[in-house]
Amino acid sequence: MSIPGLEGRKVLVVEDESLVAMLLETMLEDMGCTVFGTAARIEDALEMIAGDARPDAALLDVNVAGQTVYPVAEALDRKGVPLVFSTGYGQGGLAEGWEGRPTVQKPYTEAMIRDALMRVLDIRNA
Repeated sequence: MSIPGLEGRKVLVVEDESLVAMLLETMLEDMGCTVFGTAARIEDALEMIAGDARPDAALLDVNVAGQTVYPVAEALDRKGVPLVFSTGYGQGGLAEGWEGRPTVQKPYTEAMIRDALMRVLDIRNA
């Protein structure tokens, strides 16, 4: 079911667990979002957002194939792209300087993803 305000929003997914990435893609599509791209490696994510490419929002797993996602978060932050971190450790899993950023704790639900995206995109419930 499409969510008013989320329809057509392009969301970047950075997640190294293929089943979790597929689940996120399905959740986003069900909400009416467009998957901007899915990356399982930091380098791939950075390549996707190079130049003028700009998603409307991003869902970033904190630990991607043994690397932290912060280089991607920094690049998105410079472009003004709202982001949501996902981690099994909740807010306590974020590095210094990123505390207080929107975070969903794994395992998460579609409602948690929806609410986090609506919050970072400043979409009010209709």
